[in-house]
Amino acid sequence: MMLTGNRSTPLSRLKLIIFIFITSSIFSHVHANELKNESCENGHEKMQNSFTWPDYLVLATMLIVSCGIGLFYGFIGSKHTSSDDFLLGGSSMGTFPMAMSLAASFVTAVELLGNPAEMYNHGTQFLMICLAFILVVPLTSNLYLPIFMSLRLTSSYEYLSMRFSARTRYLASALYILQMVLYTSVAVYAPALALSHVTGLNVYLAVTVVYVVCIFYASQGGMKAVIIADTFQAGVLIGSIVLILCLGEKFVGGTGKVWSQSYHTDRLELFNFNPDPRIRHSFWSVVIGGTFYWLTMFCSNQASIQKYLSVESITQVRKALWTSCFGLILVYVINFYTGMIMVAHYKDCDPIKSGQISASDQILPLYVLSEMGHLKGVTGFFVAGIFAASLGTVASALNSLSAVTIQDFVCGALKITVQESKGAFWAKCISIVYGAISFALVFVVAQLGSIMQVAISFNGMVGGVTLGLFSLGMFFPWANSKGAIFGSVLAVGLITVMCVGQQIAIASDAFKEEDKFTSVDNCTCFNKTFPLPDATSDTSDSVFILYRISYIWYSALGFFITVIIGLATSFLFGAQDPQEIDWDLLSPSVRKFLLSLSNRSKERLNIPLKVNSSNTQNIATVGVFNMGLDIYDE
Repeated sequence: MMLTGNRSTPLSRLKLIIFIFITSSIFSHVHANELKNESCENGHEKMQNSFTWPDYLVLATMLIVSCGIGLFYGFIGSKHTSSDDFLLGGSSMGTFPMAMSLAASFVTAVELLGNPAEMYNHGTQFLMICLAFILVVPLTSNLYLPIFMSLRLTSSYEYLSMRFSARTRYLASALYILQMVLYTSVAVYAPALALSHVTGLNVYLAVTVVYVVCIFYASQGGMKAVIIADTFQAGVLIGSIVLILCLGEKFVGGTGKVWSQSYHTDRLELFNFNPDPRIRHSFWSVVIGGTFYWLTMFCSNQASIQKYLSVESITQVRKALWTSCFGLILVYVINFYTGMIMVAHYKDCDPIKSGQISASDQILPLYVLSEMGHLKGVTGFFVAGIFAASLGTVASALNSLSAVTIQDFVCGALKITVQESKGAFWAKCISIVYGAISFALVFVVAQLGSIMQVAISFNGMVGGVTLGLFSLGMFFPWANSKGAIFGSVLAVGLITVMCVGQQIAIASDAFKEEDKFTSVDNCTCFNKTFPLPDATSDTSDSVFILYRISYIWYSALGFFITVIIGLATSFLFGAQDPQEIDWDLLSPSVRKFLLSLSNRSKERLNIPLKVNSSNTQNIATVGVFNMGLDIYDE
């Protein structure tokens, strides 16, 4: 027994030594991880608190200048007396400010944060939208713009009552109001939420500031204040993204490294010619679908058309359209190159997979705060650019909503006569009311996370239907009111079902979008509990095929359903007699084509042999005497 005990003693001691060594190693590893996690948490907290007084000063300056513009045009400059003066700026604005205002209202804060994230996650294919911008300008300039400029209607939807019926007009106006009130709340809340997650800014404080400033200068200064403020904000917006691009390229190691990393991760893709409409972004969907989406923004959006009417001649508008087009291209190119910079920076540590952020639209704020937060004022300038985009979107929307409500519902549906001297006052009041409604909806949107994408898709969907209504009236003299209403209602219903169905499928993980390759190999701060994407769980084939159609086709689908069903219904219930309509309500290009047909073809189509232009009476009411020459001569 003694011998056995003596022999087992060294073995027991060895076991004890091994046990102590393993235990100490485990505790050392755990302690190291705790220190590492504490360091990561401290770093994140430090990053959130890096918004310093120079940043607040830059942001406050932008907001104060915007308010000052509204103060000047509302109380110091020429007084607004009529609603037309308040809503159209007296048709006295300059070409360049109007062009900058157009571009600023088209570039939302959602896009400023979303485009770099799009490049980071999916590559450059969406950049082909720039071709759509170039295609849209001549289409707008030649097919739609001449009608709006000749009629010069405060609400563009008045055209639909002249061409079809009052019910068609009210339907389109109601859709626009619903679209813009919902979209503005999302367009402000979404970027504020993204900024708050990274910078620590209170999301509701940010939203409140945007709405207070916007409501003030839009309601007090009218269209003049909106356009001048948009011009200033466009400068802030472009300046901020150019600064981020220049600093980012320098920090990441130069142009060569930026392009090389995007190339090696298969993100440089521009010509994916796969025609499958279920593909999120292909050459065809981005160029063709994007063209129809941007046609809705340029040709059937009340806010845009109001800005066209803020200048005197169609020549000015055409110049402004090209200027805004190249401005949009510049912004998109900068956005996508910024996304390429982030690909190079995060090549070995994806911030989403590592748990640093929870959504892709937070990646740009994360990059700016983490890499440039030590530079005084840079973060503030970046946030000012995001705020400027939100201000431009909301201000234009409030002014246009006021115009539609006064002209289409107060004066139109309710038959209330608004005195000329009281027009501006009522326009201001209505603008304030819509601002309050949109602000209140932010708190609803905050509780319904998935509604954000629905609202953004709804924006394009309603635009496509409205574009279809205007196209029915301007291009097809046989279309009637029944066809216009039935076609548009059917289109809205079908696209809504597609949109909601797709979002439900995405929310339930039944439909997943494939991202480009990202790595977490060199992450120093990695949240192991953060769920990684499951590449084997894609069940998109089980999703109903209509729900899998890419969102970028919604505008085109809304347009074609409205036009095709509208024409079919018109002929089914008795087509409009082309000889009984006012041919000045048809697009000049279409009118010229139809009147150039042979007499035999005209008789078959019931086209009048000759049309005497009535030189639409609205032209004279605004004192534009040579508009006819300007409109029809390119």
